[in-house]
Amino acid sequence: MTQLDWQWLTLSQACQRLKSGQASALELTQASLARAHALSDQTHGFARLLEDDALDTARRLDDQRASGEPLGLLHGVPIGIKDLLFTQGVPTASGTRVMADFCPQFDATVVTRLRQAGAVLLGKTQLTEGAFGAHHPEITAPVNPWDKNLWSGVSSSGSGVAVAAGLVFAAIGSDTGGSIRFPSASCGLVGLKPTYGRVSLHGAFPLANSLDHLGPMTRSVEDAARLLCVLAGHDPQDPNTIDAPVPNYLQALCTPDDGPTPLVGMRIGIDWSYVSDGVDPYVVEVTRQAIRQFAELGAQIIEVEVPSSASILAEAWGISCGVECAQAHADYYPQQQELYGPVLKGLIELGLRTSVEDYQALQTLRASFAQQLSAVLNGVDAIIAPCMPLATPSVADMEAGAPSAPDQADFLLFTAPYDYSGHPTLTLPVAGQDGGPPGSFQLIGARLGEETLLRLGSAFEQAALPLTYPELLR
Repeated sequence: MTQLDWQWLTLSQACQRLKSGQASALELTQASLARAHALSDQTHGFARLLEDDALDTARRLDDQRASGEPLGLLHGVPIGIKDLLFTQGVPTASGTRVMADFCPQFDATVVTRLRQAGAVLLGKTQLTEGAFGAHHPEITAPVNPWDKNLWSGVSSSGSGVAVAAGLVFAAIGSDTGGSIRFPSASCGLVGLKPTYGRVSLHGAFPLANSLDHLGPMTRSVEDAARLLCVLAGHDPQDPNTIDAPVPNYLQALCTPDDGPTPLVGMRIGIDWSYVSDGVDPYVVEVTRQAIRQFAELGAQIIEVEVPSSASILAEAWGISCGVECAQAHADYYPQQQELYGPVLKGLIELGLRTSVEDYQALQTLRASFAQQLSAVLNGVDAIIAPCMPLATPSVADMEAGAPSAPDQADFLLFTAPYDYSGHPTLTLPVAGQDGGPPGSFQLIGARLGEETLLRLGSAFEQAALPLTYPELLR
């Protein structure tokens, strides 16, 4: 097997082979760096590579293996981290020009946990300006590996592209209004947005702190489970983290030993009006196909009703996000507003002119929505829905409109409400026709219901047609 072949293993497969000595962490890191350099102009997935750090880490991990020391869950595997995660002494620009020279004095909790688990941090992935809806005008947007004319998603665009292009085995994204789900859906990845507070935000520069979530973007459900085992857990440096035991998410996965109907006894909710009104017929059909697959696996499909306030929250999301974004950028804006692109500047200005009363009214509504949604989820194990109301759009279409403006309610309808409520979601890819761009859907679960989502997702993945990533990049 050549080193290039290794790039298309799952993270879990690569980790197991590294632990068994089939290759060294240094060899795999060198191969990943070579690939990232070779495809840099085609993908633009990285804001910067951490070349020296990655090679030093790989050598140290090889020494640990040689000496018989215990090896971590992510031993030796190259991973990308979104460039809003603090890295000590290394610039963390958050997709901006105003923070281009900002060098944190400590690592984000997520970065620390990845290092402790044996990950090789290959580089910091590119993102939209401030993790909002558009890249800074001076930054080249990451390119979708499936088709350069297709949108790569926002805001974790570089994370999605780096994983789909085989530059890394997984990446960390953030999701405030859909920023793990949009690039996962666009690039054919598994994207896990955990329960709010399940993963620490300490050392992650915020877009909107009460809406932000950090989570894995991978090429398999097992990889997402493996990463969540590492990332999840209480952090005294983040008062919003949940102080609850972290299960072994890998044990929740379905295996071939579970037989052809592993989901017997599980219930999946569907709100047909929610998933079809104003939604592209192709997206609706992908959702229907997924439902049929779940039914064949033994799950019972139950009609439910998503709380109607979801649409109000989607429409008003820019207000909540804008207020909190303005607070996050108070050290830079308006003092250095000339360094800002028009889209992020517009969001901050929206936040600055929003009244306290309007913001608090949305806080009250989000609490009500979260309570109502939890009540619905008391009757089912998960709710199925699209990630976007249309198939992956073209770059040209997105540059002409949504979601760069904060009032694109239709586009945010399937994502933003669950950032407000804090419920976990799992995005799953669906193979496209004739090897073309993939489709996608998501499962929404109860708070701290990641185990259930991962079980459902692993059963679907094993039964569905596998994705073959674009041959152009092989």
